[in-house]
Amino acid sequence: MTRLRALAPALLGVLVALGQAPLGWWPVSLLGLAAWLLMPATTPKQALRIGWLFGLGYFAVSLRWIVSPFLVDPAATGWMAPFALVFMAAGAGLFWGGARWIAKRLAPDSIAMVGLCLMGAEVARSLILTGFPWALLGHIWIDTPLAQAAAFGGPHLLTAITVGLGLSVAALWRKRAAGIGGPLLAAIAWVVLAPSAPLPNTGPMVRMVQPNAKQIEKWDPDHAQTFFNRMIAFTGDGDVPDLVVWPETAISYLLTYAEPELQQAAFAARGAPIVLGINRQEGARYYNALLVVEDGGTVSEIYDKAHIVPFGEFIPGGELLRKVGIDAFAASTGGAFTAGNGAQTVNIEGIGQARPLICYEGIFAEEISTDERPRLMILITNDAWFGASAGPKQHLAQARLRAIEQGLPMVRVANTGISAMIDAKGRITAQIGMNEAGFLDAPLPLAADATVYSRLGDIPVLVVLLLALTGCVARARRLSN
Repeated sequence: MTRLRALAPALLGVLVALGQAPLGWWPVSLLGLAAWLLMPATTPKQALRIGWLFGLGYFAVSLRWIVSPFLVDPAATGWMAPFALVFMAAGAGLFWGGARWIAKRLAPDSIAMVGLCLMGAEVARSLILTGFPWALLGHIWIDTPLAQAAAFGGPHLLTAITVGLGLSVAALWRKRAAGIGGPLLAAIAWVVLAPSAPLPNTGPMVRMVQPNAKQIEKWDPDHAQTFFNRMIAFTGDGDVPDLVVWPETAISYLLTYAEPELQQAAFAARGAPIVLGINRQEGARYYNALLVVEDGGTVSEIYDKAHIVPFGEFIPGGELLRKVGIDAFAASTGGAFTAGNGAQTVNIEGIGQARPLICYEGIFAEEISTDERPRLMILITNDAWFGASAGPKQHLAQARLRAIEQGLPMVRVANTGISAMIDAKGRITAQIGMNEAGFLDAPLPLAADATVYSRLGDIPVLVVLLLALTGCVARARRLSN
């Protein structure tokens, strides 16, 4: 019994993680969060332990997909899989442990301070060491009307809603009438924010092409041509669309050697522009790129991925780690990738300006906005690294949030799925399922007006958080005097 009690914070973290995709059990998340907020900690050290164990349980479940890349070639890298999950969960859990420790030092008897510090930890996790805002607490609302609040304050506003409701449930648990305020406000917001039925869509027709290339076969010369031929056949089938989109690294050759493939793709598209992913080289530098290919195979636009994946596309301290056989997983070139120049748009004839995103970039809400407001976002990705685990579903959920935050439709095309057309309210209007080969034509939904978040970003939410933390500390000091 004593051992079970000691592990209780980790078990509560597991419960909170069940609110993430694909389950979306947000009521369970709120109950687990409230129970953790009410857990007593007599010393800062005990508070650190309670917070870290809570994070350990949460991240071990919500990030369980992290083992999948190591199992693509299990003979070579399978031994790393359990270490990757343990280190990732333990490392991310330090943010939550630190939050509880700080709360105990600043306001020892305030669970409101615990909640505010937890929210601050989620902001820090999104930014420190290039950031990793995956499975934020606010992501539990993606399938509810409350997700629409992201148009006003982004993912951190959704986290604030989560923490606020957790505090309200904790107050009700203590039989305090003030706790009814949070659920009441959430219920009102639920009704007010619920999006109306989508308007009939007569926008440009976009063809999403999903080749379903398994990761173990994707770069194998014996299979790469099969997948390329499959995309060519899908592109040339049926009526001519207004735009064709292929996934990340759709062509397995470097751009320097891919002119014949680009010409074949353009011929199959029959005049429609194609957006596709490919690796390219400039001198000793390699880039993960997105191209806009026009009629005849001419490349009219190039976008280089700007936020590259630590340990996936480059290795911090790479030279040292490479000596012990650890290299970047996604860097098929045999070296590391170089980051591109940052947020920009590309012009697509007949469609307009598009904000390109490549895989990992789609999880960083604060990096999406550009000086020129685009007509749409295009996200190409290769989620084959994550098999059929929770990873692709969580990645898709975050793409839906980016659409809500920006008020823009998104075309999301994935190598093995899930490829989807997403409207400006984050609703999926058409999709190709996991591990399916095929194509789908879908009209591009309308863009909404520029959202508050697209104009102001995280600043309003962070200012309110800072003021709330300051007020909570001041109140704690008054009570202690």
